[in-house]
Amino acid sequence: MIKVNIQLRPIVTKLNLPTVLKTAVLPGDSMERLFIATQVGEIFFIGDGDVRLFLDIRSQIIKLEDYDERGLIGLAFHPQFYYNGLFYIHYSVADTQGPGALAEPFKPDPCDPATLNLKWTNRETQYDHIDTVEEWMIQTNSAPIKRRTLLNLRRPFANHNGVNSLNFSPETGRLVLTTGDGGSGYDPFNLSQDDMEMAGKIIEIDVDTNTFMNNPPVVTRFNELPTSIQSILTIMAKGGRNIPGIAFQRSNNQYIKYAGNVGQDLVESIFSFINYRTIPVTRLVQTSPNQSELDRAGLINFGWRGWEGAFPTSIPRECSTNTSRDEKTIAYYQEAVEASAKRLLPLTSYFHDDSRIDKFEGTALTGVQVYMGNSLSDLTGSVIFTDIARKGNPGAPIRGALAYTKLEKNYKPSDFSVINVDYDFGSESAYYVSLGTNLDQTRLYLGVYSSMQVAKLNQGTVFEIETPN
Repeated sequence: MIKVNIQLRPIVTKLNLPTVLKTAVLPGDSMERLFIATQVGEIFFIGDGDVRLFLDIRSQIIKLEDYDERGLIGLAFHPQFYYNGLFYIHYSVADTQGPGALAEPFKPDPCDPATLNLKWTNRETQYDHIDTVEEWMIQTNSAPIKRRTLLNLRRPFANHNGVNSLNFSPETGRLVLTTGDGGSGYDPFNLSQDDMEMAGKIIEIDVDTNTFMNNPPVVTRFNELPTSIQSILTIMAKGGRNIPGIAFQRSNNQYIKYAGNVGQDLVESIFSFINYRTIPVTRLVQTSPNQSELDRAGLINFGWRGWEGAFPTSIPRECSTNTSRDEKTIAYYQEAVEASAKRLLPLTSYFHDDSRIDKFEGTALTGVQVYMGNSLSDLTGSVIFTDIARKGNPGAPIRGALAYTKLEKNYKPSDFSVINVDYDFGSESAYYVSLGTNLDQTRLYLGVYSSMQVAKLNQGTVFEIETPN
């Protein structure tokens, strides 16, 4: 693949950790503006050369720890935002902290069947926090106001809640929610493969129907929702571990969908698909537990927890005398067998351990976007993705990774190439925490933070990705 060089132009500095970067045209405005959501609960936009506060819900966000995956993690603007002023946010709610679903960190033991079949019991008391998806409105020259709550989700653990988790589908006009598997590690309760669980799914929400619905119950399963809410939900995909949003690319009068899946120990993966059949939640609830019928429905399955990308999920066991001989024991052999013919193969993958000189060793996928512009001509039509921190020289400042892949005409798995970044971060670390585009996908934005600790404030910068001078 072509070696691509880019440079970074700082747009705004000293931000709290940026989780979402996207553009919109405000009602009554004439300019497309960049909006930046921060994990602690702020939304800014860039206007007339300065940074303006759009919404501040910091008091409504759960108290965040030093390292945290909760907070304000989703922002999306209605396709008719300029006319109706509707936008949507996804965040972890203040004062909902629970003890968590398990007292100890989870790791499966293939020799102990009990660890492979754990159940999430006492859900109303054994959970970590509650996430909410809300609809807000802004009108010309007025402050945003909340209109209604769409969903309240009880989450078993603090991590794997998604990021850039709300996007509108240009194909269906629906709001798309990408959820993680609920957290911990190895999906202890196998929520991602259970069709009735809301965790580990891509869910479409018809926000233009039942517009007066409000105050839904706090739930974890689809059958716990009132029928009026079930009727506006469909499931696009399952088997997600932690999905950093979904991106769409128009091609030959159809849309290619791209979704990443954060890996466990081995590999980060980007999936692509065109054709799919959603499952209406009302039908799901009516037909459960007839899993065979649902499997035939054409539901996209990313394979987790039996599969981590293109590999059966494994448990690494270190070899103290030679790390190249580390053992990788298959964690869920039977689940890998059962899902082998049903899962979608990744478009591309990159690895936590990779000695190839033209690649990089990653940590966690943080963004997937499509670029359709011409200024970065070598990237036109490509899928761009970011990793939070590539492995480097011990003691050196941390740097994230930027890379790209292309969908081949035969739709077979593709290779990827590292994008060389021309920017001097100095002695500070630079974690690549978010990736965004504008409305027509002709510009790219990169969110960088100098710490992994969200509680360390004002450490963020948003850059525009540009061609080198």
